[in-house]
Amino acid sequence: MSVRLDHGKDELDEVHEINVTPFIDVMLVLLIIFMVAAPLATVDISVDLPASSAEPQPRPEKPVFVTVKSDLTLALGDAVVTRDGLGGALMQATGGDRDARVFLRADKAVAYGELMEVMNLLRGAGFLKVALVGLEKVSP
Repeated sequence: MSVRLDHGKDELDEVHEINVTPFIDVMLVLLIIFMVAAPLATVDISVDLPASSAEPQPRPEKPVFVTVKSDLTLALGDAVVTRDGLGGALMQATGGDRDARVFLRADKAVAYGELMEVMNLLRGAGFLKVALVGLEKVSP
């Protein structure tokens, strides 16, 4: 703030200084508003995801299928497997090859959390190449 105290004259001279304090205050308020509003703008976005129309990949000679049934039991191929025995059964089915691709199928009724739990079991057993199996979308 600039004040000139010159009691000798009756004229007021122009002061050539800009007071930037209100400008800085406005900019800080705008910064706070954008910092608070930006994360909130991305929370509730409705998304309508399309169906998969990807090209089907060639099927290997001996695929290893792990199936999560609607009652949450696991099956390796056609044999029912316990969750604790999944790693050992996979090692036996792949001949100890942990780089083999494991195809994971699940019933529609299986919750996403249960599917992730099975994927964690596969990862814990050392099988990192997991492919999710789904139905192909038929083109009209």
